[in-house]
Amino acid sequence: MAVTPEEIADAMFDMVKEYQGRKQFKAGDLTKAMIQKYEADGVDKKQCKLAIRKLMDSGRCVYTYFGGSFIEMPPEEGVER
Repeated sequence: MAVTPEEIADAMFDMVKEYQGRKQFKAGDLTKAMIQKYEADGVDKKQCKLAIRKLMDSGRCVYTYFGGSFIEMPPEEGVER
């Protein structure tokens, strides 16, 4: 059974959400993790790139830049930490 970019995006989102505030992921980190996770299904970089685009377009994740580009959860507006 082939894995869709939507399923890959969901898995990436879960990973980013799980480590929110503790670890920042670069696009390459998420791609490597998904290729390893779905190794038996033959997931490739092209599918992962589509999945990242879906995450960004949906607003579920955002790119941030602190000495490098990272994929993170969007900041919560109006919430004091």
